[in-house]
Amino acid sequence: MNKKFDKIHKLTDNPFLNLYQMDALDTKGMPFSYYFASRNDAQHIKIRTKSVRAEGIVIYAVTEEAQPRLVLIRQYRYPVDAFMYELPAGLIDGDETHGMAAAREMKEETGLDFIEYTGGRECYRRPYFMGPGFTDETSATVFGTVSGTVSDAFVEDTEEIQVILADKEKVRHILANERVSIRGAYLMMHFLHASEPFSFLDA
Repeated sequence: MNKKFDKIHKLTDNPFLNLYQMDALDTKGMPFSYYFASRNDAQHIKIRTKSVRAEGIVIYAVTEEAQPRLVLIRQYRYPVDAFMYELPAGLIDGDETHGMAAAREMKEETGLDFIEYTGGRECYRRPYFMGPGFTDETSATVFGTVSGTVSDAFVEDTEEIQVILADKEKVRHILANERVSIRGAYLMMHFLHASEPFSFLDA
């Protein structure tokens, strides 16, 4: 493969997300500037490490009922100045496993207790890229069940979250009418078509 870039410049210095500029080369070898965001420092951006390690997780969790409901959150998102329907999610802290991060984030965002489901094909749990046109971030999906009582006691002041335990009718309504994150939308579609809560993991 022909050389695709020369130098990379870190343009910002923020704690959670930074902007980088690449001295990129087009298919004819002509230079142009390409910009991307990363949660990693300059030495650990994935263009250098070639890693696919997940920075974060998204949680597909259902209630332990005869007709399980899907745990959703309706969260205010600053970049769009609007509330967005999503699945609970967050960043992995330190040496946490995906399951440990999911349990912590579920408690923080919803007050519910999370038990990881480890059945089905392992390949569906590996990290996938979020939006490689603008970021090197990867995220993994963690599957499981919840119990306990919904609470906002652990929500951070910078987050405004409403918890929804949605049956299939509610999920259909949200997909048809509301603002929804793309990864949330795809997982909601799985929920609608699953005969059992995690049956799609065996496909």
